[in-house]
Amino acid sequence: MDDLFREVVHRPKVLPISRVVKETPTTKTFYVDCPDISSKVRPGQFVMLWVIGTDEVPMSVSKADKNGELGLTVAKVGDATARLHELGEGDQIGVRGPYGNWFDLSGNRLLMVGGGYGVAPLAFGAEVALSEGKKVTVILGAKTSDELLFRSRLEKLDVELKISTEDGSAGVKGLATEVLEDVLERTKFDCILACGPELMLKKTFDFSEEYKIPLQVSLERMMKCSVGLCGSCCIGPYRVCLDGPIFSSDKLRKIKDEFGIFTRDASGRKIGL
Repeated sequence: MDDLFREVVHRPKVLPISRVVKETPTTKTFYVDCPDISSKVRPGQFVMLWVIGTDEVPMSVSKADKNGELGLTVAKVGDATARLHELGEGDQIGVRGPYGNWFDLSGNRLLMVGGGYGVAPLAFGAEVALSEGKKVTVILGAKTSDELLFRSRLEKLDVELKISTEDGSAGVKGLATEVLEDVLERTKFDCILACGPELMLKKTFDFSEEYKIPLQVSLERMMKCSVGLCGSCCIGPYRVCLDGPIFSSDKLRKIKDEFGIFTRDASGRKIGL
């Protein structure tokens, strides 16, 4: 059984890209047919995506269906993702995983807060939660209307969707956390799930503590190995690749001296947020 686990999870599967969808000016979704991963991955988990000849990077799963198709939504933010954005249908990439823990979708009324490309795992989570009969509210935030990732996808779902943009080009003018405060004053939720820029997550944590609502956030850190060996993704006593990437309120309280304050570069040096 251990040998099977190592073969399936830790050895990259080199697969052709089946299709590419341009979601926003800076974000694309790359699809591959990978039943081994799509059949077991849960919302919030990630895979290691190998851009052959460039680098391997962690990537949240934004779509996984019963037919074996796996969707990875990627913003162009560095060398590996820039190279990936140059690839098209038929080009090959490597994928291994899934890794990490996942969002706990228990409870009847869920609030999801997504900022920028952080909405990728939440859209996947919203679809699963709805299939289980949950009531879902989604706050979708971005700098401009053009950068509202998965807006049309969410509009097709039976969710209460609230939109914010920093420039006011769609929805409420302002930050997603400003909408969050208004929503929490009006409605009670069993849990908040959030993914996006860490300063947004920290503000969401502060509101969850004030309103006494359990919170789960997806943290992003430098990940090189994804199996807990290199330590590059450490935050407090935790390794994000093994103890996360989903962190509950209890764990977030234990890393308050780091969470929302600094991250680390490839060498492990602290960088302020």
